[in-house]
Amino acid sequence: MATGVNTELDHDQHRTQRFMIGLGRGGAGALIFGLPMLMTMELWHLGFYIERYRLLLLLLLNIPLLLVLAHRIGFEETFTWREAARDAVIAYAIAIVMSVLVLLLFGNIKPGMPDSEILGKIAIQAVPASIGALLGRSQFGGQNDEEAEQQDEKEDSEISTSYGRELFMMAIGALFLSLNVAPTEEIILISFKMTAWHALVMIVASILIMHGFVYAVAFRGTHELTEDTPGSHAFIRFTLPGYMVALGISFYVLWTFGRLDDTAGMQALMSAIVLSFPGAIGAAAARLIL
Repeated sequence: MATGVNTELDHDQHRTQRFMIGLGRGGAGALIFGLPMLMTMELWHLGFYIERYRLLLLLLLNIPLLLVLAHRIGFEETFTWREAARDAVIAYAIAIVMSVLVLLLFGNIKPGMPDSEILGKIAIQAVPASIGALLGRSQFGGQNDEEAEQQDEKEDSEISTSYGRELFMMAIGALFLSLNVAPTEEIILISFKMTAWHALVMIVASILIMHGFVYAVAFRGTHELTEDTPGSHAFIRFTLPGYMVALGISFYVLWTFGRLDDTAGMQALMSAIVLSFPGAIGAAAARLIL
């Protein structure tokens, strides 16, 4: 009986240790993936003037994204949505803490600033940082044999193979990369310099790069087609819908940051096409790493 108790204690200690390591990886992920936005001047200003209802909507939409991510790559193996919700909350908390520390370090939040500006800056930065916190576990893995076996079993489950979930993961990847570049003036500047032919070529290039990343260049996580599956099947079923997801995310992010306000329809479309170029790459990357 004593042996059984000791075994259970060892198991609990091992699980706690893995969870703490996961927290450390989460902090590293939040810092690495969130740093580009933390060092972007336009994001500092957005915290001051962004419409609060748009910011609230972004924060609310981030919750289901984190929930699904946590169910796949939480700080430890999750088997219920309740555990996934716990990891999602922890990821948000890590992101907030890391954002506060870095913004303080850079002098971007300081005593005397309006509370609304401070909260706005932290809230915007916490969205990509929270995604990075969860990505930290999968990308900075160092899994042992037991964890690797569990991960393989999880990848073979229904969770990782449903079509809707594939599109959802692509949306997460597109959102993450779009958030990093959408606030910059360069997106608008590029769209003004482009002609209709430039836009058409950019659409084709985005789709081809997106397809090549997932099916052609043999990255880790590359999706292989069976011999009896025509190449056009994956292109029509995943790549084209994935690009439309990235384009839709681009419109949403530009709207959130006020980039479409008082903008003509054609110019708004051009801006979305420009932003969907990195968005499509982010969507493809999500299929490889998530």
